[in-house]
Amino acid sequence: MRVIADYDGQRTTHAALRLAAYLFVRPGELRGAEWAEIDLPNAVWRIPAERMKMREQHIVPLSRQVVQILENLKPYTGDSPYVFPAIGPRARPISENTLGAALRRLGYNSDEMTAHGFRTLASTLLNEQGWHPDLIELQLAHKERNKVRAAYNRAQRLAERREMMQAWANYLDRLKSGGRVLPFRAASLQHSKIKTV
Repeated sequence: MRVIADYDGQRTTHAALRLAAYLFVRPGELRGAEWAEIDLPNAVWRIPAERMKMREQHIVPLSRQVVQILENLKPYTGDSPYVFPAIGPRARPISENTLGAALRRLGYNSDEMTAHGFRTLASTLLNEQGWHPDLIELQLAHKERNKVRAAYNRAQRLAERREMMQAWANYLDRLKSGGRVLPFRAASLQHSKIKTV
């Protein structure tokens, strides 16, 4: 997070790197983000089904940090339909190689970190911190493997996911600032006790 904070390349690439860590969506979903999908006043991003791997709309709660990044970026890219437009013609998003190239420029080879690696990192740490696995899987937009449960369970658990995403953003900020990071145990234990019916 400290290395990303010091990135001195394109403003849009810098914002995309930060959002990759905060949001841990798939890289293609991030680079293709459109301003029309993002509701800043309600702090939510609705990714349409046609842009999702599982072809279902995905709702992403936005932390305060993410809203601020997007508000700061809008004056620079708001004239494009894309949050992260390519340099030159603004009618297309940044390339699929942009984030990977930025990570290489920051000194990380592909064995150390990839754009998709933010998803693995978030999933691992959130599970270790005791957040309910269903919340993490919903946030990752993973399909329910149990076919019966998938047929009946349509819960989005947005309030709980919003709380988790804000806690995650706060955790990343503490890592970046070099502060002592304590596990989420007190807050997350209540999530692990939630009964699923």
